[in-house]
Amino acid sequence: MTFVDRYPIIVTERMADCAAFWARHLDFTAVFTSSWFTLLTARDGSASIAFMTPDHPSAPPGPESFSGKGLCFELQVEDARKAHAEAKAAGLPIGLELRDEPFGQRRFGFHDPSGLWVDVVEQIDPAAGFWDRYMV
Repeated sequence: MTFVDRYPIIVTERMADCAAFWARHLDFTAVFTSSWFTLLTARDGSASIAFMTPDHPSAPPGPESFSGKGLCFELQVEDARKAHAEAKAAGLPIGLELRDEPFGQRRFGFHDPSGLWVDVVEQIDPAAGFWDRYMV
């Protein structure tokens, strides 16, 4: 297979709110918008995400409206401290404050209007020996 793009589609009645949130807070821009579907791409082209209303007949079989559970969207950054400060200054609703994790991430996170958990991470060195028990 040769891919042109890869992205999740979040089925939500809050499609417009989600599109506005991702554009305002995360520098995504809409590349396709209709009354039932919006595809957004990061301005640097590093990621895409789509939102779709649950009532359109073109919906793929099976996806019910997203409940906010079971999915996490990772945004890897070079400097999580800087990203956290920018997010707080912009009024982003931070649900997990900046922290260093022993497994090797500096991160913080929040929910978008659909309930999607967005985890902003910077890779850092893990605590000495942390991964030893998992490498057997």
